[in-house]
Amino acid sequence: MNALELTALIFGSMLVLMAIRIPIAVSMFGAGTLGYVVQTGWLPFANFLNTEAFARFASYDLSVIPLFILMGNFATKGGISKALFEFAAAVMGRFKGGLAMASLLACAAFGAISGSSVATAATITGVALPEMRRHGYSGRLATGTLAAGGTLGIQLPPSIVLVIYAILTEQNISKLFAAAVVPGLIAMAGYMIAVSIYVRLVPGHSPAVEDAPPPLTWHAIVGVLPIVGIFVLVFGGIYGGLFTPTEGAAVGATTTFLTALFKGEMTLPKFAECFYGTAASAAMIFFIFIGADLMNSALALTQVPNQLAALVGGWGLAPLLVVVAILLFYVLLGAVMDELSMLLLTIPIFFPIVMGLDFGMPKESVAIWFGIMVLMTVGFGLIAPPVGLNVYIVNGLSKGVSMGETYHGVMPFLISDVVRTTLFLFFPIIPLWLVQFIR
Repeated sequence: MNALELTALIFGSMLVLMAIRIPIAVSMFGAGTLGYVVQTGWLPFANFLNTEAFARFASYDLSVIPLFILMGNFATKGGISKALFEFAAAVMGRFKGGLAMASLLACAAFGAISGSSVATAATITGVALPEMRRHGYSGRLATGTLAAGGTLGIQLPPSIVLVIYAILTEQNISKLFAAAVVPGLIAMAGYMIAVSIYVRLVPGHSPAVEDAPPPLTWHAIVGVLPIVGIFVLVFGGIYGGLFTPTEGAAVGATTTFLTALFKGEMTLPKFAECFYGTAASAAMIFFIFIGADLMNSALALTQVPNQLAALVGGWGLAPLLVVVAILLFYVLLGAVMDELSMLLLTIPIFFPIVMGLDFGMPKESVAIWFGIMVLMTVGFGLIAPPVGLNVYIVNGLSKGVSMGETYHGVMPFLISDVVRTTLFLFFPIIPLWLVQFIR
């Protein structure tokens, strides 16, 4: 069996397992086991598995993942989302489509302390959707806005997707976080512009004038001050050199817990749920890590990834064209896989290809810029049909809104995603601007 046949066997067995609804982590583990054993035998496979598991999970940097997840769970259970939406609604409620824009603002703010797209979409939907429907917003616009807004949870730091990308590519997490700030803010602004245009071009999906917009009171302002304080403390400390990203995640989790405790929202059952949820999410991510590591190691033994990188480099294609092809592949892959599985499976293959191309930038800048481009594409996959994980989550929380209506609702935001991704593709200086200030 030659290298290409082995590669086809590995990928084919993974797809078959996924098709019969085996969890993705198990599918990758099974496919990797088959590929590794065929090439080396059982004893080398057993030795590899024994050392690889320890080597992967003994990494200090990996502890940042459960800490940021715990921080997000404390924020979710601590009633922080309600205060965010009340403030955002008071600020934006006077504009046409204002509550939809307020939902996006709340998603961005909540995402800045949760790092999770799913948590952001589910949490803000629970607060914002009833208010939007009560004020006369259509199910299409309301659910589409919240599904798209949920992606801001990973497009702004602390993004779990960026943390995993940094670990896989051995890049500086602080610099990747800095690179995500401007693109994340542009994403939020682009979504708000999309709402503003949509409610004017397609009437009937939002009230012509907001009925009794919420007043901007001191209570609303004071309610968001702890969230602002957490963000400034965590990221100010990281960029100010007071602590590492891992230490910053621990500080963020602690301060978020104390904020929830002070607000009177954190009960003992909720406290336990936060840790159970963190353990379940972290275990799922780490199991995917092991499955992807095993599968990537099996692929590496075939030498096909290296041959592919050399082949692409020998084609003489424009570097940007190669990146466009990779991003389009991510869009297609997003129809069958979640974002973490995509990254863990493909970054070890695509990253060397990209780093071997000449973009006229330092290699570190290329690595950071490519990470942001991948992040944008992953966000696209979270709301694009036919899967769109965020769409399923938001639609499942809404009553009486069909899946088709929600997919219609996300279309303006997908257009915004395409425009933004194209902008960053041709102007890397935008995501890289803040990185120059990080040492």
